[in-house]
Amino acid sequence: MLSVVLIGAGNVASHLFNAFKKSESIAISQWFNRSLDAITPYKNEVEITDDLTALKEADIYILAVSDDSIADVSDALPFNNRLVAHTSGSVSIHQLSKKLKRGVFYPLQTFTKGAELDFREVPICIECLEKENLQTLKSLSEGLGCKFYKINTEQRQTLHLSAVYVNNFVNQLYRIAHEISDAKNINFDILKPLIMETARKVQEMSPYMAQTGPAKRNDKKTIKRHLKQIENEEHKVIYELLTNSIKKTHGQR
Repeated sequence: MLSVVLIGAGNVASHLFNAFKKSESIAISQWFNRSLDAITPYKNEVEITDDLTALKEADIYILAVSDDSIADVSDALPFNNRLVAHTSGSVSIHQLSKKLKRGVFYPLQTFTKGAELDFREVPICIECLEKENLQTLKSLSEGLGCKFYKINTEQRQTLHLSAVYVNNFVNQLYRIAHEISDAKNINFDILKPLIMETARKVQEMSPYMAQTGPAKRNDKKTIKRHLKQIENEEHKVIYELLTNSIKKTHGQR
């Protein structure tokens, strides 16, 4: 049984807690957060604390805190030579205190409190500085039923950048589409099958091959009509930027 101490109580930490709790090979020894309010609802399920000096010994400490807090929190940990792994996609492993055995346990997924998530579908990017700690990170991934990938800091930061495009930016485009349709009293649900099919297609072919639409066809009349329809100038700029990017990708002028 792999013992884990969870540090932090944000979106990632909350989802990890639920996933660890379901695992038959992982035991959550303790959950720390600087404010007990966020984790008090779980006090009957796990030992909670807001005192770093009271942390129990464990096989691994998962540091699921904000990116800006990783260095300071790892420095404040009251022990040396124990395995501590942060969960950030963009922070270097070297931001962890040198007094520790340093690792990364990065679940590449979007996390929202209250949103259901099958953790078995989440890829885990792992990294460590010492080979002896690699097996612990692998075992933690396997205990969650996840696929894991040995990824170095540069690769992980590139993945995080790519994730911003496929998740955060795409979601903002959903929001703009919702605003445009809602302004004309159109139910956004009508667009949801299209959203699902677009995501499904890239499971089977490259995004390049999956591209459709007026920009790829260089349908100038439709593009011109769309631009006239758009009332928000910022939305118009985004439309033109993406249209030009697609046209350039597919050799249109």
